[in-house]
Amino acid sequence: MSTEKLSIRESLSTVTSEYELEGRIPTGKAILLGMQHVLAMFVGNLTPILVIGGACALGDAGLMVPVIQNAMLVAGLVTLLQLWTIGPIGARLPCVMGTSSGFIGVMSGVAGSMGGGVVAYGAILGACVIGGLFEMVLGFMLKPLRRFFPSVVTGTVVTAIGLSLISVGINSFGGGNSNKDFGSPVNLFVGFVVMIAIILLKHFTKGIWSSASILFGIIIGYFVCAILPLFLDKTFIVEDQTFVHSWVLQWSKVGAAAWFSFPKIMPVKLVFDLRAILPILIMFVVTAVETIGDLSGITEGGLGREATDQELSGGVACDGIGSSFAAMFGVLPNTSFSQNVGLVGMTRIVNLFAISMGAIFLVLCGFCPKLAALVQLMPQPVLGGAAVMMFASIVVSGIQLISKEGIGTREVTIVAVSLGLGYGLGSTANVLIHMPAWIGYIFGGSGIVPAAIVAIILNMILKKEEVQE
Repeated sequence: MSTEKLSIRESLSTVTSEYELEGRIPTGKAILLGMQHVLAMFVGNLTPILVIGGACALGDAGLMVPVIQNAMLVAGLVTLLQLWTIGPIGARLPCVMGTSSGFIGVMSGVAGSMGGGVVAYGAILGACVIGGLFEMVLGFMLKPLRRFFPSVVTGTVVTAIGLSLISVGINSFGGGNSNKDFGSPVNLFVGFVVMIAIILLKHFTKGIWSSASILFGIIIGYFVCAILPLFLDKTFIVEDQTFVHSWVLQWSKVGAAAWFSFPKIMPVKLVFDLRAILPILIMFVVTAVETIGDLSGITEGGLGREATDQELSGGVACDGIGSSFAAMFGVLPNTSFSQNVGLVGMTRIVNLFAISMGAIFLVLCGFCPKLAALVQLMPQPVLGGAAVMMFASIVVSGIQLISKEGIGTREVTIVAVSLGLGYGLGSTANVLIHMPAWIGYIFGGSGIVPAAIVAIILNMILKKEEVQE
């Protein structure tokens, strides 16, 4: 082969490698691309622990800080397992793992029924060990169950995931509804600046500026929030009380954080209690369905194909063993992060080496609290400016899956009823207020679960030959 042909091949490889699972790209570029994924999931990775840990008074016991530190370490390690696999465990897909928010409702109920406290948190962790092992076994048995998940079902689940996350993105866009300045013009301004910056970089630049547009957009958002206090009053008054705007960067937190600290193994003693095991076990079945949807969204949005039986089986198994492993470090279940599915769908970057750089950064955060503090500093509207686009792209991936085998009367019925009921329950949780609490925990919240169940049932009931025109 001539030198000229080799040069052309090498050039093409350089251009497309970041869009290939195992393409070779420079380490510096991989770090930038990987950091996009860290920034997309960092806050969501810690939120469940702050909520459930707060309900169980981990802070009063001096356990909140070590558990949060472990959450970053575990997310990085489990992501690496999902990326590179050990035997049959792992999907070998660009799937980022993190602490699941899907369990918050059930775990809050468990904590309340057990009176809160560290013992209740230990019971939650004990249930996660058992539930994780159960999900791992479910993953190994997934192949014979695959016929229940054709593209119309997985596409509906992916779409439901995207729809459930859009409100989360908008919530961040406005500054976080827990902040007093939620919806303020300044927060909306910051969100729009980030969004516009990402669009301009993505479509009007080339090379790393385009492929890492999310990262650079977020960096621009940091910069804007850093200089805004020079032009605007960083405080505001609500009901005669003075508050600091959420976009003000408190750099002192980074300075106060330690450079190095060893993670603490088993910070909370495991407790095995049926009051926690039974409801949490059900949620592990639910999260397996969500993972199938996430992996399907990744392959459709990033690779233009459906996920294989081996990828789905390994991915669900990794969800399970990763959650059991996380419990040993006092961390709640680790599952696939839908936020990052949206990032893959938007950028089409699926390079495993690049995602690995983000996972390694999370591991380093587990040993270096100062790095974690820097990322944790991110203002909500900065995250929201990127999140709205990423989450909406999940919906697009779901629509692509649904239409993969054509859309007839049967498919319209499955999608319409599933999304109508699922999204409706997810956005109007009070409709289940008079039902038993466990029904609200499972079928309320995001609405993903009812959408998935209805899609599976209708797919089995409605036969193609009976409804085709």
